Amino acid sequence: MTYLSRIRINPLRAASRALLANPRAMHGAVAGGIPGAPDSERVLWRLDADNPHRPHLFVLTRSKPDWTHIVESAGWPDADGEHVAVRDYTPLLDRVALGREFAFRLTANPVQNTLKPLRPTPGQQARLNAAGSSAEARRPRGLRLGHRTASAQLRWFLERTERWGFTVPPARFVPSVSEDEADLSGGEDVPRDLRITERRRHSFAKGEARGNPGNPRKPHVTLSTATFEGRLRVTDPATFTDRLLNGIGPAKAYGCGLLTLAPVPEGNH
Repeated sequence: MTYLSRIRINPLRAASRALLANPRAMHGAVAGGIPGAPDSERVLWRLDADNPHRPHLFVLTRSKPDWTHIVESAGWPDADGEHVAVRDYTPLLDRVALGREFAFRLTANPVQNTLKPLRPTPGQQARLNAAGSSAEARRPRGLRLGHRTASAQLRWFLERTERWGFTVPPARFVPSVSEDEADLSGGEDVPRDLRITERRRHSFAKGEARGNPGNPRKPHVTLSTATFEGRLRVTDPATFTDRLLNGIGPAKAYGCGLLTLAPVPEGNH
């Protein structure tokens, strides 16, 4: 069985600020809610902070989780209302069918592979220097670099939808937009029902979540993320279901790859 959880985070608490600021810290908190070993199953998560006063954490797990530790340290343990929801994911998976349309949201890490980065980081430069050995020269490996512009991130997304089992239909209504808004919505000859609602650049040391903030000897992680929203149409139900369960793109441990669905809003049918 698969479960989709939603946890409300209280951004004013000290523990919350640490989780909201560091994807590695949030990954550790999410892993703490799984009853098995940390690597016993694929776990996907995403932090939605559209409203900075009421951020929500979404998590997809194969086993039933327990989020008591997050609620008690970073949530709303004594407040009224439903601050944690854990739902069986099967009913949604059962609705996946060829041609079915959904509204969707995805935070992803759009990347490209290159053998010659323009401005390599120290770690990348070390790998390039090591490529002079005979073994590396026989089997060159590209370096993974994040796309940083909205247009490149949208192109990355649209070039891959078919391999993920869906397509993004043309927009039914195309309002007049500014140049910046057109960049966030793709700027295509045929506008798609797709836009980027948030873009972020994360930079943190791998050791920060374990009490070593700013340690320069720790390997550094830099992520450029984009949150995509729009409408999709299923073209390959089996492949699409696999992406729902296993995620899209790299950096899944750091809050990327979880594709969530909702009914298409009234008036868009």
